[in-house]
Amino acid sequence: MSGFGPGDPFLADCPARLAVELIADKWTVVVLYGLSRGPVRHGELIDLIGGISRKMLTQTLRRLQAHGLIHRHAYAGVPPRVEYELTPLGATLIDPIHTLTEWARANGDAVLDALDADPARGPGVS
Repeated sequence: MSGFGPGDPFLADCPARLAVELIADKWTVVVLYGLSRGPVRHGELIDLIGGISRKMLTQTLRRLQAHGLIHRHAYAGVPPRVEYELTPLGATLIDPIHTLTEWARANGDAVLDALDADPARGPGVS
């Protein structure tokens, strides 16, 4: 018996699982971190993050906005200007993101060493 029951975190239909799936997305943490120092425009995020397409950034921003983690503010003017910033809810993720970042810095080499030492992986297998 697993010891898990209905309503346990991370099981189907649990809000905790939805939250983990949201932040486990490839770009979510990077985008949230990019917004951690204040409002940023779309083009600035593209330059700051690197490696993300405009389309993927737009999709990620829309998903984060829909889930209440960021706010989109459109300014009237020519040309129109849009900035994104963390909501108070989104800001609560910055400390955990910093903790994960520090873990990655401290353990990144060990993770790569383990990957290189895995005989099942073999040359050219990803």
